[in-house]
Amino acid sequence: MRSAAVHEWLVNYAGSERVLEQIINCFPTSDLFSVVDFLSDEERNFVQGKSATTTFIQKLPFAKTKYRQYLPLMPLATEQLDLSGYDVILSSSHAVAKGVLTGPDQLHICYVHSPIRYAWDLQHQYLQESGLTRGLKSVLARMILHYMRLWDLRTANGVDYFIANSEFIARRIWKVYRREATVIYPPVDVEAFTFCEKKQDYYLAASRLVPYKKMDLIVQAFAAMPDKKLVVVGDGPDMAKVTAAAGANVEVLGYQSFAKLKELMQGAAAFVFAAEEDFGITPVEAQACGTPVIAFGKGGALETVRSVGQHSRPTGVFFDRQTPASIVDAVTRFEAQRHAIRPEYCRENAMRFSVAEFCRQYTSFVQECFERSGKEGVNFQRAA
Repeated sequence: MRSAAVHEWLVNYAGSERVLEQIINCFPTSDLFSVVDFLSDEERNFVQGKSATTTFIQKLPFAKTKYRQYLPLMPLATEQLDLSGYDVILSSSHAVAKGVLTGPDQLHICYVHSPIRYAWDLQHQYLQESGLTRGLKSVLARMILHYMRLWDLRTANGVDYFIANSEFIARRIWKVYRREATVIYPPVDVEAFTFCEKKQDYYLAASRLVPYKKMDLIVQAFAAMPDKKLVVVGDGPDMAKVTAAAGANVEVLGYQSFAKLKELMQGAAAFVFAAEEDFGITPVEAQACGTPVIAFGKGGALETVRSVGQHSRPTGVFFDRQTPASIVDAVTRFEAQRHAIRPEYCRENAMRFSVAEFCRQYTSFVQECFERSGKEGVNFQRAA
């Protein structure tokens, strides 16, 4: 059987690329397709050195750095990828990858990180954060997003089986497409994080400093708790806002190496996470170090963190609003109940999201889809 792996764009190695990496590890003979591919030779290891077949956007002016600005052209570009010679298409999609054209004898299995967030329920937040709430640019942006919604809904019919990266995203898939999705959590390299039982007296927050991560709220909360120390790791557009809100008990380190981040995660009393994420990798990485998590109780965190009072082997506590006061309350509750949260519980929970577990579930699901499609007698090459 010939297989094709389809991804949105190949420009760096982030969360969705980790999923693509393991899809290719599971099915190494797959050919690779993407809207654009600007990986350097040194960065291409995670796709086993493969180069992607790309679209006309690859050759448009400034595409290497401004590829996102060609979003209105991406539906057309994606439909020009010729996959007619493949028996199975394995797409990894958070925007347009699921929209490739397939025939009735082809099997299309789509791993969805999210339906296009900024075109559906997060449209108003996107327009506000982009300064597109008024004027002609706002009208044009709304028209483009309306078109993207129509296209996104139509192309859902070309997918035979959906995989969601969390129950939260499965609900979003049902809301948008009215399609059931099987949940397979994304792979987290938990083995790269060393378990540590001994904790120190600081709290840790680590993330890109962008608005939806709400890092400024965490800093404001700790400014109201001057007896508690917070270490902040990360860089981004909100750096000035975060730095301005920091008190003497908050240390803003900016970007740090992986080795330093891991060291800080190992020693932290707890990892504080205020974003509403589709899944959220960093809380799992913190738990892999044996570190509890204090998280906003919405989105993927509800599936990756086991709350005190709701589980016999808890790994953290939740707060119910994205406000400094709610975070302060959660830290207070955590300190009163931290005796119930053991480092080994955290590590044990994190192992549910390992790379090995993802590969086991993903390959089994693909084989099951073949059998449902009447192809049970066909051998499909995959990694041993």
